[in-house]
Order: sequence, then C-alpha cells, then structure tokens
Amino acid sequence: MALTDKYINPLTDFGFKKLFGEEVNKELLIDFLNQLLPEKHKIKELTYQQNEHLASTEYDRKAIFDLYCENEKGEKFIVEIQRAKQNYFKDRSVYYASFPIQQQAIKGSEWDFKLAAVYTIGILDFIFEEDKKEKDYIHTVQLKNQKNKIFYDKLTFIYIELPKFDKNIDILESKIEKWLYVLRYLARLQDRPKALQEKVFNKLFAAAEIARYTKEERKLYEESLKYYRDLKNVVDTAFEEGEVKGKIERNYEVAKGMKVKGIDIALIAEITGLSENEIKKL
Repeated sequence: MALTDKYINPLTDFGFKKLFGEEVNKELLIDFLNQLLPEKHKIKELTYQQNEHLASTEYDRKAIFDLYCENEKGEKFIVEIQRAKQNYFKDRSVYYASFPIQQQAIKGSEWDFKLAAVYTIGILDFIFEEDKKEKDYIHTVQLKNQKNKIFYDKLTFIYIELPKFDKNIDILESKIEKWLYVLRYLARLQDRPKALQEKVFNKLFAAAEIARYTKEERKLYEESLKYYRDLKNVVDTAFEEGEVKGKIERNYEVAKGMKVKGIDIALIAEITGLSENEIKKL
C-alpha cells in the first residue's frame, strides 16, 4: 500500500498513540484534554500509566485502555478512540471506569474512601443511534439527582461524536473546535491551514508528518491504516445493510464480515456482543 497522504490519520491505532501516547508529545494530550475539562480539573502535568489492568478475579475480563494517565493531583484519565459501533458501548465505558476507582483503595491501613476524580474521554468515529437527530457532538455525563443537580462530580464521561463535527476551517470558533477539525481531517490536509498556526499545532503537524518517520514506523502505520480502513468498511457496510434486518441477524453479518477480514475474534465479540464461541462457528 503506497502512502500518498502527507499526515497520518489520528484515528488509527498507530496515529493516535504516536500523537498522544508518547512522552515527547505529551503537550498535545494535555492541551486537548484541557479544552474538555472544567477549570478545577485543568491539567498542568500528566504521567502515562500502564494501560492494561487485570480484574480482581480470574472470572473478570481484562481492561485495556488506549491511553491511561494521571495528573499532578492524582486524578485519572482514560482516553480512547472507538472506531465502530458496538453493543453495550456505554456499559463498557462504565466497567472500564471502575478500574481506576478500585485502584485508589488503600490496602493495609485505614482508608476514608476519599477518591480522586476519574474521567473517561471517548473519541467516537460513529454517532450514537439514540442521538443521531441531535446537533450536539460533545456529551458530558455525570451522576445527577431527580432535580437534575450533580450528585457526584468526580466521575465524568465525555463522549465526542466526531462524524457530527462538520465545520469548515474558516468558521472555527474555539480551541476545541480546532482540535476536532484536526482529529477528523488531518489525513486529508496537504498544507497547514492559517487557523492552525498556534504553537501546539506546530508540534502536532511536525509529529504527524509521515516523511519524518523511519522505514519501520511507516510500515507500522501502513498496517494500522489498513486495519482501520478494513474495520470501518466492514462494520459500516454491515450496519447499513442491517437497517432492514433484525438486530441479531445484523450482528451476525457484522461478525462474518470481520472474521473474513481476519480481525481478532475477541475484538469482534466486543463490537457485536456475540460470544467468541458463536463467532468461531460462523
């Protein structure tokens, strides 16, 4: 596969981790997150944590985050790219958020249960079915009481429905809009837009330029890009065709298409909600 793009696609696994998951580019992740966070939780410094967590028993599933970070106050941040629709996505988000909560328990001494804030940020390459008629593309979710007042402000889920963001470069009004423009359109750009000449974007464009990569990095990116395109094509096509089919039948069609492409069975199960045994029999 010959690469013709000037910049990497940040929605690929390689691209996302290259731009946001490397120590040398930590400034990019801090700036992006700070556009989404309230003033009291703004980040000054960030430390990357192990992104794989084993559950407390052998019967629990293992949680693997794209990025898992902690700021200078001990607050936790899970940052993920979700590339395709899947059943129980919100359930998975809540389940994943439980790991950095449980991790804070102090063992072997008295603990008063005081917790640091936990944020889950999901960058979605799809639109929630229940929200497809709404214009809002950023959803901030917290626990609230029956009077719609925040009951607990230390557990927050922020979901960004990237396909809904369709603003032209000339009418971007805020820093977060500039970031969303970059996330969605970076791979299509050949020149730096005037609206994206700030210091942090200078760093991003330098880090995203494919010509700067080693031969090995280019190979890894090509593989990641192929995987991204195959996954998106198979899942999107199957879900579109499945609009007139029953939900179960649709999931089987998605699973069949992904299995033909050689996609990992565990990932197919995660996206479709089918069991691994069901998928193996297809």
